[in-house]
Amino acid sequence: MAILTKEQAKALLTKVLSYSKAEQCEVNLSGSDGGNIRYARSSVSTSGGISTNSLVVNSAFGKKSGVATINEFDDASLEKVVRRAEELAQLAPENPEFMPFLGPQEYGPESPTFSEATAAMGPKERADAVQESLNQAKENKLNAAGFLSNSAGFSAMMNSNGLFAYNKSTDVAFNITIRTEDGKGSGYATKGYNDYTKLNTKADTAIAAKKALASVTAKAIEPGKYTVILEPTAVAVMLENLFFDLDARQADEGRSSMSKPGGKTKVGEQLLDERVNIYSDPWNPELPTSNWNGDGRPQGKVNWIEKGVVKNLYASRYWAQKTGIKSLPSPDGAIMVGGTKTLEELIKGTEKGILVTRLWYIRPVDPQTLLVTGLTRDGTFYIENGEIKFPVKNFRFNESPIIMLNNLDEMGRSERTVSAESNTNYLLPPLKIRDFTFTSLSDAV
Repeated sequence: MAILTKEQAKALLTKVLSYSKAEQCEVNLSGSDGGNIRYARSSVSTSGGISTNSLVVNSAFGKKSGVATINEFDDASLEKVVRRAEELAQLAPENPEFMPFLGPQEYGPESPTFSEATAAMGPKERADAVQESLNQAKENKLNAAGFLSNSAGFSAMMNSNGLFAYNKSTDVAFNITIRTEDGKGSGYATKGYNDYTKLNTKADTAIAAKKALASVTAKAIEPGKYTVILEPTAVAVMLENLFFDLDARQADEGRSSMSKPGGKTKVGEQLLDERVNIYSDPWNPELPTSNWNGDGRPQGKVNWIEKGVVKNLYASRYWAQKTGIKSLPSPDGAIMVGGTKTLEELIKGTEKGILVTRLWYIRPVDPQTLLVTGLTRDGTFYIENGEIKFPVKNFRFNESPIIMLNNLDEMGRSERTVSAESNTNYLLPPLKIRDFTFTSLSDAV
């Protein structure tokens, strides 16, 4: 399906709503086109294109609602899916948390989520980018496994109360794992952008290759508390646990690290180091996101944590109405304000510590303190007197992002990175952290 313009999407949604006989009706429309290349052992294994489209109708009678989905857009099919949603609504029990659909909203200027260069990507552009990556691996006699994908898409919604929203976006994502021929060394890199011209698969693969070659002779050192430098990819999987915990309902119900006894929350409290500032902004040029969320609420710039103080929690419309708090939707991406130093400068200023490329297999241990466990991988190195001295065997860690951000030594420059756990894009700095807790060794590379 071609990417529909704002006018085309509006015309189609208007037609769908004309068939509705429900008290309220809301329709969501989305579509995307894209492609990908996967490779392993330095050879392409799969290549494909993906085209999707979907239309979702939500019909409501009082607090009873029904949802039906279709991907055919002729008149008969459109009327059929509306009737089906209405039938399901009449059969459904009442939902005590049902909220009437929103009326017209003000979304502000369009967010710069769409790149013509990314939308124009085809098989040749993907193949050329992957060839640049494979050349780096082959020149160093290394094995490469990676994945490159791109997509262009749109989403739109309209309801019988007069709301209409539209956004189009593009995305390109790349990740690469490099292994030495003997399997003893491993390196990793990942990048994601809206604009394909910002992607440099050659440079990213060179970073992963350098780490793979440097990590072959890994030494075992004792677990314990160490000063660590976490690269942005490692920072992402830790901090997103904090981002996901900024949920007002969980906090109010005593189910999160934002909870306090007696049904209170930690909003307004100094929770982290005063240098920690985390916000979301749909119009940030390095991390643009949609200016509206899935239920039609506007997305604006929001300070979640300011100078270490919890400023806001996000909430559903139902929970916001029930508790009287501001109705803030959860953001599509998060930004942490960083410092001015490069990763190399952070290393140079470290007397003793450990450089961590990547953390993975993150699992919760204690929701109340946000304690999580996981493993390092793909390049872990010992730092002494400002230099990387030797690679070390991987560790299991037990740490909380809250404790981590209270043991903050320094922050580097923020850069766009991708969580290897959720595939969410963030804008985060490398962090130098005191007393990071490693609990045991791992023989995995």
